[in-house]
Amino acid sequence: MQVSAYLKLSVAVALVTIALKTGAWWWTGSVSLAADALESFVNLAGALFALAMVTIARRPADADHPFGHHKAEYFSSGFEGVLIIGAALGIAWAALQRLLAPQPVQGLDLGLALSLVSTLLNGSLAWAMLRNARVHRSMALEADARHLFTDVWTSIGVMLGLLGVWATGLLWLDPLIALLVAANILREGAHLVWRSSQGLMDEALDAATQAQIQQVLDGFAQPRLIRFDHVASRNAGRRRFVDLHMHMPAGWSLGRAAALRGTVEQALMDAVPGLRASIQLLPLDVEAEAVKDEQMTDESKQEQAR
Repeated sequence: MQVSAYLKLSVAVALVTIALKTGAWWWTGSVSLAADALESFVNLAGALFALAMVTIARRPADADHPFGHHKAEYFSSGFEGVLIIGAALGIAWAALQRLLAPQPVQGLDLGLALSLVSTLLNGSLAWAMLRNARVHRSMALEADARHLFTDVWTSIGVMLGLLGVWATGLLWLDPLIALLVAANILREGAHLVWRSSQGLMDEALDAATQAQIQQVLDGFAQPRLIRFDHVASRNAGRRRFVDLHMHMPAGWSLGRAAALRGTVEQALMDAVPGLRASIQLLPLDVEAEAVKDEQMTDESKQEQAR
């Protein structure tokens, strides 16, 4: 299935779980079940926004966006994180009010059964989405999957806590569980916002991918003949980029140099799916002026620091 298909399925499942969890809350009057139902509304909003951003990310490059629209998925992750944080604050406020004035819960058998069904739906979908998020390298799909997993663990915690209320009669356990739910989803929301910000700021590729790139370059490097330096990488949604310098003898013809560059770029893109490689050709004894200026600036800063 494609990313958009999973997100459409996520919207459908969110609608079903909203109905189930709202029914469980209405039947029992439990504030922790109300908190769980509120998070499902956040799931729905997040899935709808993620679907919109994935659609934008798939647009081809144009004059205004020559590198494509891949970063749109990071907006989805950040938006979902903000929604989660807002839901956590709302849940915490409601739980504090109930903690100050505990109220009995009733009909827990049916309420817990409805919650269990919704949890199984969310868990199955989240597992499939996270697996495919890694295959398609989709930040939007990963964010939605992780949010659903958070919802699953939240629901499990709520059900265990309500069983405790049922067994002990301690009414304060219900709002206490809701507060723990709020803290858990607040943590997840902050994590999603952080991931989104790192992507928008052109975070470097992960260490494993950088090692793959270096391995390919080492296969082409030759002492006193071909060397590579100033390797810089970045993530942009599903697309990955690497820029570097390739030094070779000044006496080589332009055709020979360009042919080797094309071979190296293709080898890099074959080794790392979704990668776009860009290589600047330089003679062995020449450094790019921009690099020299950057090095001089760094050296000046170090001297000033001393």
